[in-house]
This record gives sequence, C-alpha cells and structure tokens, in this order.
Amino acid sequence: MRLGKDLVAAVATPLVLSILAEGESYGYAISKRVTELSGGELEWDDGMLYPLLHRLERLGHVDAAWSVAETGRKRKHYTITEQGLAFLAEQRQQWEVVVRTLKKVWHDEGPTEGERR
Repeated sequence: MRLGKDLVAAVATPLVLSILAEGESYGYAISKRVTELSGGELEWDDGMLYPLLHRLERLGHVDAAWSVAETGRKRKHYTITEQGLAFLAEQRQQWEVVVRTLKKVWHDEGPTEGERR
C-alpha cells in the first residue's frame, strides 16, 4: 500500500522528532529507522527528509553538528532540543486525539458496502 503525500507530510515532523528523542542520529539513519518502524511501508527520499531536518533546525527543535564517520565521510548529526521535546509532547497529544477519534469512527461503522448487499 502506498501512503498519500498529505498523510506522509502530516506524520513527518512527529516521527522525526520521536526518532531523535531516542538519541542523536543522522539523515540516512533516520530514514532507515522510519522504514524499519513502518515495516517498509514508509520510505523517505532525501528530498523529503533533509528539508524537514533543516526546517526543524531553523525552528530550534533540533541542533545539528558535523562529524567525521569511521569511514572518513562527513555526517551531519541531529539532536532534539528541549524546545523540540516540548513541541513533540504537544504533537503527541494532538495525534492521540486524532487516533482515538479515528478508532471510534472506524470501530463504530455500520456494515461495509459489500455487507449491505
């Protein structure tokens, strides 16, 4: 199943901040973690992830610092800030309302189209 762009965009910020709340990370590792957490159903490309990370950095939700990996390659590592943690807490509360509401409507639905026939 392929998720729509609007839904992917809506979950991107809380998902990235939640991953960074687990610990410091860099772009490729964040992307791999998203794929892992979603069982392969969410796959982000660089064109989606890095603009988001730059925006979160601009907003003060993450800090970034360059380092050199064991391979000698430079990597930009991201860390969630206190402001980012507070924002994530707000996002989590909002998403819990959305999920709870959707569960109610989906569990309280009447017969499906096929069952009505």
